[in-house]
Amino acid sequence: MDYKAAGLYTLDEALETVGFGKFQGFVLGYAGLGWFAEAMEIMILSFIGQAVKSEWQLSSGQESLLSTIVFAGMLLGANTWGLLSDNYGRRKGFLTISMVTFGAGLLSTFSPNYLTLVVLRGLVGFGLGGSSVFLSWFLEFIPASNRGMWMVVFSTFWTFGSIFEAALAWIVMPRLNWRWVLAFSAVPSFALLILYGVAPESPRYLCMKGNTSDALRILEKIASVNQTKLPPGVLLSGRSNDKDEESSPSENTAPLLPSLSKTTTQSKSGFSSFFMLFSSKLIRTTLLLWVLFFGDSFSYYGIILLTSKLSSGQSTCFPSLQSNINPQDDGLYLNAFITSMAELPGLLLSAILVDRVGRKQSMAIMFGLAFIFLSPLLIQQPAVLTTCLLFGARMNAMGTFTVASIYSPELYPTSVRTTGAGVASAIGRIGGMVCPLVAVGLVNECHQTAAVALFLVAIVVSIVCIQLFPYDTKGRELSDTS
Repeated sequence: MDYKAAGLYTLDEALETVGFGKFQGFVLGYAGLGWFAEAMEIMILSFIGQAVKSEWQLSSGQESLLSTIVFAGMLLGANTWGLLSDNYGRRKGFLTISMVTFGAGLLSTFSPNYLTLVVLRGLVGFGLGGSSVFLSWFLEFIPASNRGMWMVVFSTFWTFGSIFEAALAWIVMPRLNWRWVLAFSAVPSFALLILYGVAPESPRYLCMKGNTSDALRILEKIASVNQTKLPPGVLLSGRSNDKDEESSPSENTAPLLPSLSKTTTQSKSGFSSFFMLFSSKLIRTTLLLWVLFFGDSFSYYGIILLTSKLSSGQSTCFPSLQSNINPQDDGLYLNAFITSMAELPGLLLSAILVDRVGRKQSMAIMFGLAFIFLSPLLIQQPAVLTTCLLFGARMNAMGTFTVASIYSPELYPTSVRTTGAGVASAIGRIGGMVCPLVAVGLVNECHQTAAVALFLVAIVVSIVCIQLFPYDTKGRELSDTS
């Protein structure tokens, strides 16, 4: 159907016309703050574990549980928040996410004992599981033509959150204690609550729900703030658009995912959006994303935890890696800060590749480079070389993590986007849960080779998985309904 001849325009045409301007800049800042907060809370795991272990005389297993419980909470939260935001709206999703994360994060600073700290950090993890909601929300405001670049820019908030947390721990831990680090790290989540009132609902979500008038009001506000105009005509609702696409697909622009059959759509009311992920047209995408996110998270967090264990002077296995510093001194924080800085060139590399060679090959290239940097760590290396290799490995691991986070929500229609991306992220959290047991446990027991070998296997499996995805999403419009 010729929409222009009929006096109609689609949501994607509206977003292309108004372009990326000041309005999307605010959306970027708010959603990015959500990722900034998550990165800080995750990076805490690299710094407070040893301090808590020393204060409460914990075993290595109890120390590892502090990391594992956060990822367990994220696993549960990723499923919960995705379903909530797909059914009740993106705004309600990140309101409750921010409340849970800030509340549990602040209370954990007053933990009187180990058990209380574990429970509260698990609740923090539950809140952090909603990061895919922020990502999907931002994604739904961006024109398709430069979506890849802006999603990479969005991912810089994670990197700056990691760098900021390393700097915060470097300043606070030697002077105060781990409780203050927890308190300061809860501040970004509090800022999300303060700014919640001015955050708009996703117009794509509103169109998908049939609330075209509300979506139009937001689009008009975007056009006003950006000092542009909407296309002439009437906004086409997402539901009408998909019905037309079923009878007359566009010759020029392929949607990211074909609409499911009418029978499936009509039966959706009898199933949750979670079960829609296993429909005939989504199951392959869903399962491949699960494997990809598991391998990506396992290797990414493995590199982070290897950095803390191999650079903190705690190793009793390799004398050359030991130092005279203790966990309260600068060595651990300096090395963590340096390797966190590695994420910046990783983001630059992903920005260069993502809209040039596509999502799939970008991930394959950077996974391959991460494999090359990690391989020498199968055997003992000098301390400086170890830091350099971890720098290179983290640079590329961050790049693959960034592109995977872009690719995941692009593959799903709006009706199940945050659920699909959230569940994939949740599977990644399982990789994060297993990772502390490998990186901390094996390295502590002088099995560095076995730990690194497992990370390399995860990378190889991920590369194979990437090649099995049926298509790339570069330059394609988002699909609005399932």
